[in-house]
Amino acid sequence: MTTLSSGFARARRWLREHPLAFDATLAFCTLVAMICSSFTDPGDGHGPPAFGARTPELFSVLLMTLTAAALVLRRRRPMQVLAVTAALAAVEYVLMDPPAPVVMSTVIALYTVASRTDRPTTWRVGLLTMGGLTAAAMVFGSTPWYSQENFGVFAWTGLASAAGDAVRSRRAFVDAIRERAERAERTREEEARRRVAEERLRIARDLHDVVAHHIALVNVQAGVAAHVMDKRPDQAKEALAHVRDASRSALNELRVTVGLLRQQGDPEAPTEPAPGLAVLGELVTTFRNAGLPVEVACADRDRLPAAVDLAAYRVIQEALTNVRKHAGAGAKAEVSVVRVGATAEVTVLDNGRGSAGRGPGTGPADGPPADGDGLDSGGHGLVGMRERVTALGGALTAGPRYGGGFRVHAILPVEARTGEPERPGTAGGTGLRR
Repeated sequence: MTTLSSGFARARRWLREHPLAFDATLAFCTLVAMICSSFTDPGDGHGPPAFGARTPELFSVLLMTLTAAALVLRRRRPMQVLAVTAALAAVEYVLMDPPAPVVMSTVIALYTVASRTDRPTTWRVGLLTMGGLTAAAMVFGSTPWYSQENFGVFAWTGLASAAGDAVRSRRAFVDAIRERAERAERTREEEARRRVAEERLRIARDLHDVVAHHIALVNVQAGVAAHVMDKRPDQAKEALAHVRDASRSALNELRVTVGLLRQQGDPEAPTEPAPGLAVLGELVTTFRNAGLPVEVACADRDRLPAAVDLAAYRVIQEALTNVRKHAGAGAKAEVSVVRVGATAEVTVLDNGRGSAGRGPGTGPADGPPADGDGLDSGGHGLVGMRERVTALGGALTAGPRYGGGFRVHAILPVEARTGEPERPGTAGGTGLRR
């Protein structure tokens, strides 16, 4: 049984791959069926049909051969094949008595047309073929107009139209399902690639924030050490110790981020690669060690959602880095994080005189020399902070204060949009310079 089934499957697959051979086989089988039927006399309806009671004429055999041969081209020229077979069937009804079953080829041709055209065309062509052949059989046939043979012509042509239309509808339905499945698969793949790209951009931005903050501190402390190395070696040693601490902290945060990348499929892996307000004291200590007095007023730091907590920490980190680099000697900073209703407000103030990186109308900075602007030379610090805050549905304002200094103020929604992924554009404009 298994061998027989596999043999049928191979034969069907071969015929599907060679449609012309299938149509030739179908034409041959149709010709054999028409010739065998032409030897059968249906009788007067009171008895069974008698095989061999009549012999088809040569002209009828010629018409049957021509209609069967036309079926070989039924896929390539369906309308033409239907027209030829229908015309030859009508000629058979008009000229031959009794007629041969040439209409069998017309039924197959009509089915092919119905399965390969739209429904309106099927209705028009089907009704025309049904009406024409049924009328020819009733008017020119040898049997009475109400005989079952004449109504059989009407029934078989109508059945061919309906079957062809059903096959076409099913084929269209299957193609639509396959197309939707392929489109859904493509959409899933594109969505997966988009999410991977967004995650990479987000992690890249966090890496940039970590490296930029600590390298900026290293740059400042190295400049201090170089400035006082000869005259005040103790202060130079202290600055170098701060450089060591800042570099060690940068390496630790980089290790956490790389660990997240390596464990992104592990459900127990941390969801945020960067610290939050819980370690704000450590961040402030690094700035104080770098010579920037910072006062902190922070409430409800442990109650903020993870995304808001991370955004607030990054805003404070970038703002304090700007103060240290651009506010000048003797500058002081104030940091406050308060919960106001459904929002968290982060404010960073300083009283520095500023430098070229702080905004228009400010003078040069004093203090120890620095080797360039470090990582903030792109001038995208405010853009990066604003995009980070906007991604959570918040708002950020920054500008000079009345009477001197600079102010950075961020409003972060605590409940709205905190679970949404960050937009791809938020990773392209991060930096530390205003």
